[in-house]
Amino acid sequence: MSHVNQSLQATNLADILERVLDKGIVIAGDVTISLVDIELLSIKLRLLIASVDKAKEMGINWWEADPMLSTKALQAEQENRILIERLERLEAQVGAAR
Repeated sequence: MSHVNQSLQATNLADILERVLDKGIVIAGDVTISLVDIELLSIKLRLLIASVDKAKEMGINWWEADPMLSTKALQAEQENRILIERLERLEAQVGAAR
């Protein structure tokens, strides 16, 4: 009986996870730390749990531009750094020629 119960629980958990990832879920909360009615710290927490496809559908794709998570973003960041350095050298040469 316990094996059947565990199997049903695993199936229910899998179904719940599938629904959450398919539809998405938002958890929001605010934390404020005050001392003698003086606000010292305020933190706004927002958590979205969804599949990558659902997140993209919602217009959320920040991980694609994060160099720590995307090799394309890392390459773009390196190329930008090289171009900025080159531009600075060219500007310095033009400035020196004047």
